[in-house]
Amino acid sequence: MTFYLICYDIVEDRRRTKVSALLEAYGIRVQKSVFEAVLTPPQFKKLEQRLKKLINSDCDQLRFYPLSAKCRTQVIILGIQPKFAVDDAAIIV
Repeated sequence: MTFYLICYDIVEDRRRTKVSALLEAYGIRVQKSVFEAVLTPPQFKKLEQRLKKLINSDCDQLRFYPLSAKCRTQVIILGIQPKFAVDDAAIIV
């Protein structure tokens, strides 16, 4: 599994809403256009394929930054802290 910081700049509201909803199914939103997700290689590939179908590659942009465990320990957050992390354990009933 790999931790990804996912950022986007989507020009059109409707596409942006669809991209945002899809990313929320894979990770957590940490800022308006920034998500964190822990993905297996097959999950990453599927997400990438689904996102390619949603965006307009002529004017939209998505970026995936893989972060190592060491890099994650060096993240500095100023201001409001998230209530939970993307890799926190959760039980869904």
